[in-house]
Amino acid sequence: MRASRQLLVLSTLLTANALAFAGADPPAKKSFGVDEIWAVSRVGTPVLSRDGKRVAYTIATYDLEENRSNADVWLLELSGGAPRRLTANKASDTSPAFSPDGRRLAFLSKRDGDAATELYVLPVDGGEPERVTDMPTSVASPKWFPDGKKIAFLASVVAGAESPEDTKKALEKREKNKVKARVTENRLYRYWDHWLTDEDFTHLFVVDLATKKVTDLTPGSRRHFSLDEGGTFDIAPDGQSLVFSANSVSEPYPALNWDLFLVPAAGGEARNLTPSRSVNDTNPVFSPDGKSIVFGTHGKADGWPDYTRLALLDVSSGKVTLLTDGWENGTGGWTFTKDGKALVFTAEVRARTGVYTVSTAAAAGGAPREEPKEIWKGGSASGPVVTAGGEVVFQRSDLNHPPELVSVKLDGSGFRALTSVNDALVATWDLGAVKEMTFQGAGGDDVQMFVVYPPGFGAAKKYPLVQLVHGGPVGTFGDSFSFRWNPHAFAAPGYVVAMVNFHGSSSFGQKWVESILGAHPDKPFTDVMKATDFLVAQGSVDETRMAAAGGSYGGFLVNWIAGHTDRFKCLVSHAGVYDLMAQFASDATYGRHHSYGGTPFQDRDNVEKWSPNRYAANFRTPVLILHGERDYRVPAGQGLEFYGTLTAKGVPARLVYYPDENHWILKGQNAKHWYGEVHGWLARWLKQK
Repeated sequence: MRASRQLLVLSTLLTANALAFAGADPPAKKSFGVDEIWAVSRVGTPVLSRDGKRVAYTIATYDLEENRSNADVWLLELSGGAPRRLTANKASDTSPAFSPDGRRLAFLSKRDGDAATELYVLPVDGGEPERVTDMPTSVASPKWFPDGKKIAFLASVVAGAESPEDTKKALEKREKNKVKARVTENRLYRYWDHWLTDEDFTHLFVVDLATKKVTDLTPGSRRHFSLDEGGTFDIAPDGQSLVFSANSVSEPYPALNWDLFLVPAAGGEARNLTPSRSVNDTNPVFSPDGKSIVFGTHGKADGWPDYTRLALLDVSSGKVTLLTDGWENGTGGWTFTKDGKALVFTAEVRARTGVYTVSTAAAAGGAPREEPKEIWKGGSASGPVVTAGGEVVFQRSDLNHPPELVSVKLDGSGFRALTSVNDALVATWDLGAVKEMTFQGAGGDDVQMFVVYPPGFGAAKKYPLVQLVHGGPVGTFGDSFSFRWNPHAFAAPGYVVAMVNFHGSSSFGQKWVESILGAHPDKPFTDVMKATDFLVAQGSVDETRMAAAGGSYGGFLVNWIAGHTDRFKCLVSHAGVYDLMAQFASDATYGRHHSYGGTPFQDRDNVEKWSPNRYAANFRTPVLILHGERDYRVPAGQGLEFYGTLTAKGVPARLVYYPDENHWILKGQNAKHWYGEVHGWLARWLKQK
């Protein structure tokens, strides 16, 4: 089934190209919905060979009927030629990594007989993959040592039973235990959709490819590399040491603080490189000469909503130089140019994530710090890698196009598309126009938004309006393709869809982010309402048929809207906060006092002032409430309490509860059901009179 799926995608692409060449009619357009979203082949970020001639990446497809995805590894020659698929397994193959000589490729897979995701090595130019690990827990983040003889990776162990054999026995004993109680005295005890009370900790391992011997480089460690699986680390160019990022605060975790640690490749104690820094230091990457490490950091600690700065650490002296402090744009995906004189990274600026470069000369002393230079903009970029010839390869998407691989030169010239996996599919979609607009919001400030129009939009007709409200609130409705809340899927039935980047959104400066602290819904609510007025005044929106829909913080703002206006015919609240006090049952309570302006034990009145449940007397608007049982970020009780209040009051409400989903709806069949519920609710209340 997997191979036939790939052949179908490639066949469709070739057929479309042939028809275009012959002058035949293009494929018929079809309405864009959830089936189209899940039909997209999802192209991963690029992985570059050391000689810069080849790129490996994954393509994941989804079988909606089977409710499962499958990813394979592909290879692309940057000099030209058709992409070549390297793996065709019925289970997903992920995380490709080239050997230093480029002849072999490490990747992760869970194949027949594997109890967990294991590490495999495949000859690039032909041959069968070889499994090189036998771990009881899933392997993550493989990286080759410079000599090509060893591979480092991450995997979790059970504290007190840290060898692979002992961890396996401990897991089997845990499974057989009839008592499933969770017991803790820690402030941090669960995260996102899983508990942290089982004494499982990520460790850094090395496997010798000749002997298959696995060595734990962090024995006895009880540090969290990440609160999810995996973490970030890098290997020094000389292969003598590794750097990783991990939480440096011990249990019961009164606070969290990620520092950088250096550990010898031969084994030994890990040394904290940034012990005096109280802010998070993450995602370390060695410079080509091994003398420095670039990492991401913040300006404030204690959960403050701050942007990520690029910093350079001198390994010998420990000196840290901030390279983008004051630039106020969140950075990601950083990597060195091959000569080490500059960094290439992505940054989110005014709702678009572009590719930038900044000199590292300031860290050497004697050179002023430079403003980052833009290499590419025009959508959203991710995962840039740089060849020796100065070509930057990255993944890009926009609101109309799913991710593909592209490249551009370091000077911004020579942009070219490298993959076209979804071109034929996109050609069949009937999408409405996307426009970027600016209006005056709270305090008279200019507020940016995207507006997505339905297919066939005509200015002479009035359309229902759907205000989408993004999560975060430190987040953005960006110019990127969404596999979850896709605005074209909302617009397809004939709605004008607004996506407001209200006060508090990221990518518009730190002052903008901090402008809502202590009054979380105030300015964003005003912005959404003024955006509504702005669109109504343009003459194409029917103000008697309007709705608002949001998830997470967006659900919180929708719940706030329910108590502060009856202008909308209906509302959709997904995983929305209803009671701010109850959010201290969330998985991470750090920093909430900044956002809410207080805690249950200090400045309580201010917290309750901005809590939607305080305004239940005003609830009149019908609300669709959706929530996942495994949502620990906004615990499911929030949605249940809101629903119980509405039904007790007699306000029309509908509850959709997913016992197998977390904060997001990730399973294909559930996503299809979710869109059906949302569209059904909108149609019920926005139908033409």
